[in-house]
Amino acid sequence: MKQFSIKSIFTISTALFLLGCASSQTTTAKHSHTRYQSVTAKEATLVQKGKQKNFCIICGMDLKTFYKTSYSAETKNRTKKQYCSLHCVVHDNEINKTDLLNLKAVDTNTLKLIPANSAYFVVGSSKPATMSRVSKYAFAKKADAKKFSKKFGGKVMNFYDTYTVAMKDFR
Repeated sequence: MKQFSIKSIFTISTALFLLGCASSQTTTAKHSHTRYQSVTAKEATLVQKGKQKNFCIICGMDLKTFYKTSYSAETKNRTKKQYCSLHCVVHDNEINKTDLLNLKAVDTNTLKLIPANSAYFVVGSSKPATMSRVSKYAFAKKADAKKFSKKFGGKVMNFYDTYTVAMKDFR
């Protein structure tokens, strides 16, 4: 029976790990439309410029894959940013101390960017969360939020209360 050195076992383990990661990323990219949060490229409104326009400015996640939980904002110098989740917005605003202006959320039903401060949110539904254990989905109309909440659970909240819930991720 052939014996393997610790170095060769480590090398083989690392190769298998990397191969597994690569194949799962490929699978995710090919089948990202199967996630509840996902949309096609045609359905997504991406506001950032440059090579990284398709990715969350904080965590790097694909914005189309997590579009229904995404947000956009501007900085004081009018740089447009986009985030996969409210978690990443809170990180940029509170941890990085970025002064964000004109924050918009994606309306879960219409997929349009809407002012976050006037949106209604369903917090804690059975639909998957993004970057958090607690899901947060935005709606332009309170009736749509209530309908979603009735079907998938969760509590209808305003933006301030939803932001407060998202801040708990950092405690």
